[in-house]
Amino acid sequence: MIALALIALAVIYLSAHLPESVSVAPALVLIGLAALVMLTAFVLLRKVEGFAWQRFYFIAARALLAYLVITGLIVYVFLRNETSGAPLWTLIAGLALFALDVPMLIAFTTARYAE
Repeated sequence: MIALALIALAVIYLSAHLPESVSVAPALVLIGLAALVMLTAFVLLRKVEGFAWQRFYFIAARALLAYLVITGLIVYVFLRNETSGAPLWTLIAGLALFALDVPMLIAFTTARYAE
């Protein structure tokens, strides 16, 4: 959830300042921290014995497909609004992490309670 909050802060910060010129440095720091938190969470999750990995991957794959569609639609909106350059690529990076984080959260919640 921390990673999701960091991603949301980064994307909201950037999109709130568009279409004017905006510094991407704060958003990049937040996205970097979110990536670090996500990686740490996954590494720690891999160490759990008896975890329902088959259920995790089954749910994660389907949720990832749905969130890739959602992310694609959001990127399309930014492209239609003529967002370009570093802000666009920073938004895409944040949205890509969003598309990975939410399915991981959904899959973890489902697999955690599997028999």
